[in-house]
Amino acid sequence: MSVTRSVIISQHGAPSVMTLETRDLPAPGPGEVQIRHTAIGFNFVDIYQRSGVYPLALPSSLGFEAAGVVVEAGPGVDGFKPGDRVAYVNAGLGAYADRRNAPADKLVPLPDTVSDEAAATLLFKGLTAQFLLRKTHAVAPGDLLLVHSAAGGVGQILTRWATALGATVIGTTSSPHKKEAALAAGAKAVIDLNDPAWPEAFLQATGGRKARVVYDAVGKDTLIRSLDCAAPFGLVVSYGGASGPAPAIDPDLLNKKGGLFLTRASIFAHNADTASLRANAADLFDAIAKGHVGVDIGRRFPLDQIAAAHEAAEARAVIGAILITP
Repeated sequence: MSVTRSVIISQHGAPSVMTLETRDLPAPGPGEVQIRHTAIGFNFVDIYQRSGVYPLALPSSLGFEAAGVVVEAGPGVDGFKPGDRVAYVNAGLGAYADRRNAPADKLVPLPDTVSDEAAATLLFKGLTAQFLLRKTHAVAPGDLLLVHSAAGGVGQILTRWATALGATVIGTTSSPHKKEAALAAGAKAVIDLNDPAWPEAFLQATGGRKARVVYDAVGKDTLIRSLDCAAPFGLVVSYGGASGPAPAIDPDLLNKKGGLFLTRASIFAHNADTASLRANAADLFDAIAKGHVGVDIGRRFPLDQIAAAHEAAEARAVIGAILITP
């Protein structure tokens, strides 16, 4: 039996509700492996779960993305052995820990071309970009894309990868000081969402051309007006709700706006089975190796400073990814 430090919440609330507890960790069961974490990813959904926006059954652990090394394989596990480098994004809550047991079929092997830190900060966000660019719409050279929150974690990856595929990206940000990050990621122009006339600013930036695809992670504050930025028969993809849940839309409005297509997409549906997860991850890792996707770590926080990491994220004080170190 091993020992692990794990972040636990017994109630929803502010960052202070998180406690770091030392617990016994049993040997991995059938179909499981035990992983020693080397890098732990942070995602804004962690805040939603901690605060109760997405309620959890309490007490609960937190975190669902990490990279590390296999230390023990349980009965019936094929394909993984001690010493193998692995990462995961949907193996159940518990990534905020020194080590944990996880289902082997939820793991992806890491190639030598991808570091542990890159995997822990890019797997969730990168797989989100992967299904948006490859599955929801197969981005092609010449496509004009509008990417909301282009300076955010997913937004920067989307912008870099789409640009590498030959598309032109116009980005938006809600903070003027983040404009340079979106431009550095490859956006041709960046629109300020604080300007009530941002759809008009988008059209001005494109010479009146509308987008083949609008990627909207903002939700409540932007989705209706995002429809005005899509070309006839274009696609509007809602994949997040940073400003709150997206509003309901009358299907007839899509007809009036140009016969538009609207979808609500999720990383989990696209990676629900092991074969799809590993194939999609391999596509992402190939993009990393080619330099189409890069990691931009804004700050690192030790696991025992997890509350400070959440506070910094809620204050929007970090540009780039937050990484938790065990």
